[in-house]
Amino acid sequence: MSIFKLSFGIINILQKNLAEVIVDEGVVMDEVLVKEFHDFLKNNLEASIGLLINKKYSYTYTFEAQKSIVHLDEIKFIAVLANTSGAVMSTETLININGNIHRNFELFQERDSALVWLQKGLS
Repeated sequence: MSIFKLSFGIINILQKNLAEVIVDEGVVMDEVLVKEFHDFLKNNLEASIGLLINKKYSYTYTFEAQKSIVHLDEIKFIAVLANTSGAVMSTETLININGNIHRNFELFQERDSALVWLQKGLS
C-alpha cells in the first residue's frame, strides 16, 4: 500500500486500480481540488478505477464540485464508507445530483464489505 498526501487529504493506493480516499476535516471540495483529485487518479492508478471514499471526517463540496467529482471516465466503481447520519445524507445528496451513477455506486457501513464489493466489481 502506498499513501499519498494531497492538499485536501490522503489517498491510499491499495491495488493498481483501487484506492481509499480520506478527505481532511473541514475541507471544502471545490473545482480546483476536484481537478487535483482527478489528475492524481489518472497519473497514479490504472483504469478501471475503484474508489473507497472513507467519510471518516466531515467536509463539504461546492455545487460545481458535487456535479463533477464522480465524472471521470476512468472511475468505474465507488464505495462510500459512511458511519454517521450526516455522512449518509451528504452521500445521498451527491447521488441525487449525479443521478446516472446509481449502478456503480454503493453506500456501506463496514470497510471490509465495501472492499469486497469493489474488488468483485473490478474483477
